[in-house]
Amino acid sequence: MTEASPDPAAWGVLTGYHDATGGWRTASPDTLAAVLEALGADRQRPEADAAVMVVRAGRRPRLEAPATVLLEDGTDLGVARGRLPAGLPLGYHRLVREDGSETRLIVSPGRCHLPPALRTWGWAVQLYGLRSAASWGIGDLADLAELGRRSAAEMGAGMLLVNPLHAAAPTIPQQPSPYFPSSRLYRNPLYLRIEDVPGATRLGARLEALAIAGRELDERRLIDRDAVFRLKSEALEAIWDEVDGDPELDAYRAAEGEQLERFATWCALAEVHGPRFQEWPEELRRPGTAAVARFREQRRRRVDHHAWLQWLLDRQLATASAPLAVMHDLAIGVDPGGADAWSWQEIVAPGVRVGAPPDEFNTAGQDWGLPPFHPWRLRRAGYEPFAATIRAAMRHAGALRVDHVMGLFRLYWIPAGRGPAEGAYVRYPHGELLDVLALESARAGAYVCGEDLGTVEGVVRTEMAARRMLSYRLLWFETEPPQRYPRRALSAITTHDLPTVAGMWTCSDLDDQRAAGVEPNVASTAAIRERIVAFTRLPGDAPVDTVVEALHARLARAPSAVVTATLDDCLAVPERPNMPATTDTWPNWSLALPVPLEQALDDPRTRRVAGLLSRRRSGSPGRSRSAAPAHPGDAP
Repeated sequence: MTEASPDPAAWGVLTGYHDATGGWRTASPDTLAAVLEALGADRQRPEADAAVMVVRAGRRPRLEAPATVLLEDGTDLGVARGRLPAGLPLGYHRLVREDGSETRLIVSPGRCHLPPALRTWGWAVQLYGLRSAASWGIGDLADLAELGRRSAAEMGAGMLLVNPLHAAAPTIPQQPSPYFPSSRLYRNPLYLRIEDVPGATRLGARLEALAIAGRELDERRLIDRDAVFRLKSEALEAIWDEVDGDPELDAYRAAEGEQLERFATWCALAEVHGPRFQEWPEELRRPGTAAVARFREQRRRRVDHHAWLQWLLDRQLATASAPLAVMHDLAIGVDPGGADAWSWQEIVAPGVRVGAPPDEFNTAGQDWGLPPFHPWRLRRAGYEPFAATIRAAMRHAGALRVDHVMGLFRLYWIPAGRGPAEGAYVRYPHGELLDVLALESARAGAYVCGEDLGTVEGVVRTEMAARRMLSYRLLWFETEPPQRYPRRALSAITTHDLPTVAGMWTCSDLDDQRAAGVEPNVASTAAIRERIVAFTRLPGDAPVDTVVEALHARLARAPSAVVTATLDDCLAVPERPNMPATTDTWPNWSLALPVPLEQALDDPRTRRVAGLLSRRRSGSPGRSRSAAPAHPGDAP
């Protein structure tokens, strides 16, 4: 390699990795070249910059030059020489040097918020599928509130884990995947309960007709988001026609500022030009152009409408979160043509997509179609896009699940035109990213769980433990019984991308995979079934309901801080919510529960599972006698 050639290691590009089986896979020269091109690697090493300094509270690193310290609240601490001043508060501050250059100073506690002796359980739900008798074809925030109220009052639950509620484009067809959002900063209006919108009652008979049409959609198990979108949009448009200012709305918009204005502008643009900004007229493809400013003013009322929708969502989410702590789920990325990518396109790496290499359950690997943040440009931006994303996800949250938490350490980049097995890992400044996450966690009072499943480096779990983050443990993946799971973890039987208990036990999931065009891992399924038999001591032909109850009885013994169950398993639903590596061959993210919410909660099977899990709340938060030695950092 010549001196002028980019050094992959210097740019954070890994030339190979250990796969899920422990084997070493080497990235091809073509893949490395494509990834370096996406990074804009035009020299041996990236240029150093002083755009940001991230420090732990109480530490006073040396300064290379004198700088005025300006706190987040505007306080001027004067010029610091030699070292940072003592006693800096947590937050986002500024260092301004004599030549006018600035550094963003982030002071972090270094560790996430974690309630003392946390020991609880809750439901993991796909909100869209949680339909009640009052739903308009899709589960909504009022349904979430009802689930929380009844689960807390009648079942002893302490939390709820919901799928990402991130915003989709306001166009048809509606994006079904909650993990492919237009924006992670705002939420999806499909989750609004229309009858709870201020001014809805003024619609009278028109509202009732729309509600009847919406409830008729509940008769089909397959969720028709486009039909829901049309009905709810008609109702919301009619309500909006009568809206003439609201002090609370004004205060919300003022607090959200330019971030909300950009999002609302993108939504208005998407309604006219489509959901992919790359296909818009050239002058509208960047948010800061004069053409975008003219569009915003010409369609001021439409931009205001989309800001109003987010205010409504914020109000209803606050109400839904009141009965029980809600753990929100943060998707790993965003739609490459969506609002966040439009707003932050200088920080998004071009020509690559995020995915995962082949593993035990996805033998071909996964291409999620999501563009990654450019690690060097993200740092140059003072991590504000990342901080804003975390802050939004923690709004009205008791906790946050970070999907594919390994992405804070390294991400698997797949160059355009290549398959999931032809990617390479790119390193991220995980120490600083975790410090930002810890700062936002402390401010929100929300604990954090990292989804650390799949190909995981050892450093990931070591760092998570040091940061007081919960790990993720699934019975499908673990060879040890639940009583040997770590204490600092969220433990469950399965998740949305994996077979339900019924699908696993009856092997119907294998048939579903084949029908969807996916080659299943038969040996792995057989091994899991053998573990079920070993854990439960049930015969191989035991009824599904018996297996469900027995597995949750074992899960209840886990010393983990949090355990979750699904209503799908309680109701013996055989289909999984999502089939990775499929698009139109499986109804991904579109299957409602087979019965309404009210019936699901009254079902004796649900009550039995809740009874098993609620007993652990009154137990000691410590490990059982049969538990394994603590993992690193297991102590609270």
